[in-house]
Amino acid sequence: MRGIGLALVSFAVFLAAWKAVTVIGRYPDFILPPPEAVIERGLRAIRTGVLWEHLLTTVVESVLGFALGAATGILTGVALAKSIVIERALSPYIVAAQAIPILALAPLLDIWFGGGLLARVVICALIVFFPVAIATMVGIRSTDPLLDEMLRSLGANPAQRTRLLEIPSALPVIFGGLRVGVTLAVIGAVVAEWAGAATGLGVLINIANQGLFDTPLMFVALASLAIIGLVFYGLVVLAERRLVVR
Repeated sequence: MRGIGLALVSFAVFLAAWKAVTVIGRYPDFILPPPEAVIERGLRAIRTGVLWEHLLTTVVESVLGFALGAATGILTGVALAKSIVIERALSPYIVAAQAIPILALAPLLDIWFGGGLLARVVICALIVFFPVAIATMVGIRSTDPLLDEMLRSLGANPAQRTRLLEIPSALPVIFGGLRVGVTLAVIGAVVAEWAGAATGLGVLINIANQGLFDTPLMFVALASLAIIGLVFYGLVVLAERRLVVR
């Protein structure tokens, strides 16, 4: 309750500062709308159903992309940690792919995967993959060698050592990568929608900015993205508290 109260106080201070800036600066709504204008526009978008359609699309893309990217990243991270040969063979390609901005790759991936949901999920997965894979590799390699030697002496095979020791001991680091990846999934969804989509919060931002010149609606879309990111991040933290023994 104390944490919730602190968060509410912080949010109230943020709204008050936002309102003060709009009053002091006397900005028109198309430059910086006041909080009440954004709230009113958001309620209107909810009533008309416009927001729900775009919100649901982005949530689905983010969830599927995060699931695919996290699963692939964990498996790849384990392989990189367990085999020097695999690390030397794959690391240059993984780093090179990460160095290319996803915004530049998105149009090409959209063409390759047909421009539908699959293309946007793949774009999300790619942006999630790297931090999860690296975190997993680092976590696996941080396993206590004495505990590993003990399992070897008890006759545990490599698969058993990975399942019983390495992955459990690496969970705190892996969840660090998942925390980063789950927020990047939302960014990936927006980038994928900019590359080519009919619905989604990224599309709504473009419509509000370039089509309707509706700045309050743009703020509503941005606030929705922030809320999605906070909810996803909170779910990952909750899973970490349940699974990681400290």
